[in-house]
Amino acid sequence: MSKPESRVSLTGKTGHGGGLMTTAVQDKGTAIVTGASRGIGAAIAKRLASDGYGVIVNYANDARGAESVVSAITGTGGKAVAVQADVESEDDVAAMFDRAAKQMGPVTALVNNAGEAGEQARIDEQHSDALTRLMQVNVVGPMLCAKHAVRAMSTARGGQGGSIVTIASIAAKAPAGASGLVPYQATKGAMVTFARGLSNEVASEGIRSNSVSPGVIDTELVPPDLRDIANQAPLGRIGQPDEIAATVSWLVSPEASFVTGTDITVSGGR
Repeated sequence: MSKPESRVSLTGKTGHGGGLMTTAVQDKGTAIVTGASRGIGAAIAKRLASDGYGVIVNYANDARGAESVVSAITGTGGKAVAVQADVESEDDVAAMFDRAAKQMGPVTALVNNAGEAGEQARIDEQHSDALTRLMQVNVVGPMLCAKHAVRAMSTARGGQGGSIVTIASIAAKAPAGASGLVPYQATKGAMVTFARGLSNEVASEGIRSNSVSPGVIDTELVPPDLRDIANQAPLGRIGQPDEIAATVSWLVSPEASFVTGTDITVSGGR
């Protein structure tokens, strides 16, 4: 499969009312959020920008959505750059990290959010090419991004440390009622394990690694049957993207400085 050429677009103001940005963005560094053109990723990008990070709004195909997120950030005085990169392509990922460092400053946070659900079908009806694609996007992609994040952040490599947050899912626990999603569930289980294992590997180099497992969240990708399942949770409602963004915001902040190797479930009690 051919890969799109990585490119960067800069938009918006440099600060409130068109003035200079404060030093908060430079102090906190740059956060890369993959799959940030809509839904949970967009909410995370906006929240981290409001926290004072310069934000890389990554997208694969939805340029309009990514630019809309960038405009929302810069319109409130934040700093953001839209970067097209397919996370399953190491060339794209390497170029994204290189441009992030050159145009936004040192990378101090990575949020592995990009992913897809794959085919919704029983395992005996899955197609091998769809399974391969799902593994590449949901498992290999986050690993490639983490590889380059560690190279950028590791104090052993001259970095200043940082935080990696991987968006998993309560699907990793294979709950009853979500039929036809076994391969997706397997990829999310792999990401919980990956985030935990990575934490052991890089903790001594100033990098914390955690995962967040959302329940059913109110985005355009959620099918009606899953919305019905969300209403059966103890809190009796579907989750909101901003609630996931708030969790990520805390995990990358100094307030979570003693938290690594942890999976935080945000699912309304499911």
